[in-house]
Amino acid sequence: MALIKSVRGFTPVIGKDCFLAENATVVGDVTMGDGCSVWFGAVLRGDVNSIRIGNHVNIQDGSVLHTLYEKSVIEIGDYVSIGHNVTVHGAKVCDYALVGMGSVLLDHAEVGEGAIVAAGSVVLSGTKIPPYTMWAGVPAKQVKAVPPEQANEINRKIAHNYAMYAGWYDQE
Repeated sequence: MALIKSVRGFTPVIGKDCFLAENATVVGDVTMGDGCSVWFGAVLRGDVNSIRIGNHVNIQDGSVLHTLYEKSVIEIGDYVSIGHNVTVHGAKVCDYALVGMGSVLLDHAEVGEGAIVAAGSVVLSGTKIPPYTMWAGVPAKQVKAVPPEQANEINRKIAHNYAMYAGWYDQE
């Protein structure tokens, strides 16, 4: 069973039909919507400020979500995919966005709806990624616009696949 821990008077609130891997950690001021999945080794640390997660979000293996004390919060929209080993530190990620493996989102960055952050990218503090664009690099820069229908197809497929994968664990 995942480690779910209260701190500073805050207890995580987990929505319905969520999958939390056995060694996932969810601490403090974290509110998660329905149908989410938090995978092996992921840490959602709401000890210093709030983490708000929408519905059907997948936070993949080894990712860490944390904030800056009294200065930043995390907001994640619906159907967002946070790839393996991603660090989200006090950033906002809008609906159907995809954050690729090993990426870093720093305080007050914002990833727009349907946007894609390529694997290994570093999105600097305060960066605003427009909807339906792809960003890559260190620091991340816009690579191209992504047609909404293409972004929606890719990002929705990944988000929906993770809901299916989580269901496999209920069968064991």
